[in-house]
Amino acid sequence: MTDAMQSARKPMKDYAARHFRWETSEDGRVAVVTLNRPDRKNPLTFDSYAELRDLFRALPYASDVRAIVLAGDGGNFCSGGDVFEIIEPLTHMAMPELLAFTRMTGDVVKAMRKCPQPIVAAVEGICAGAGAILAMASDIRFATPESKTAFLFTRVGLAGADMGACGILPRIIGQGRAAELLFSGRAMSAEEGFAWGFYNRLIAADSLHADAQAYARMLADGPWFAHGMTKTMLNQEWAMGIDEMVESEAQAQAICMATGDFRRAFEAFAAKRKPVFEGN
Repeated sequence: MTDAMQSARKPMKDYAARHFRWETSEDGRVAVVTLNRPDRKNPLTFDSYAELRDLFRALPYASDVRAIVLAGDGGNFCSGGDVFEIIEPLTHMAMPELLAFTRMTGDVVKAMRKCPQPIVAAVEGICAGAGAILAMASDIRFATPESKTAFLFTRVGLAGADMGACGILPRIIGQGRAAELLFSGRAMSAEEGFAWGFYNRLIAADSLHADAQAYARMLADGPWFAHGMTKTMLNQEWAMGIDEMVESEAQAQAICMATGDFRRAFEAFAAKRKPVFEGN
């Protein structure tokens, strides 16, 4: 790797978050983003939206972070946009300002989907509005049996089409189920979310965060370069035909085979030992 390419990559273990909490494991491989306004169920603000966008845009260049946990503080995930710090000001904005805002919120989803690190959402309590979108935009979702998830945009006179919901949610739970949730704005129970495939696991509240971090650690210690390729393919192949899908995956797999991880995994298997993945 050239000096210029190497200089573009940097450790993010010591990133100083301003509008949420950022913590990493000792080796920096697992990062935890915690929305930390528990007194109001962790709502988002203009500033936290912007910082989340910028953080996820920077993560492709992280030299240490390999997996991310997204969580909320105080027993709730995220109640959506702050009523008084976002919703009320929006009612006074002109169209150009409104479009700038909705594009910024959409940029958070795009940045989450484009960063190579798998994102594990640890959802408990309230997960509503933009909070439900953050969970939706994650790659893996764990929840407690008490979690309630609502895409409640129609409850405030808005379309259910927000931050990619009409495109992404049907791909996760199916068109009919997504339509019902997006039209009604009702809360999806944890049991429904698990049965429909929105949630990968339901976990007791006292184990949720530890289990999410353990899963992220498993991903971080695995073939993380290949995980990033898998995430890219999962995103790209939405808009492809069968021929393009198969060819795209042929190229992706050949790239992974050219890494030392593939050879090291074989050598570890032959020697009956655990492989060590280095991403090169």
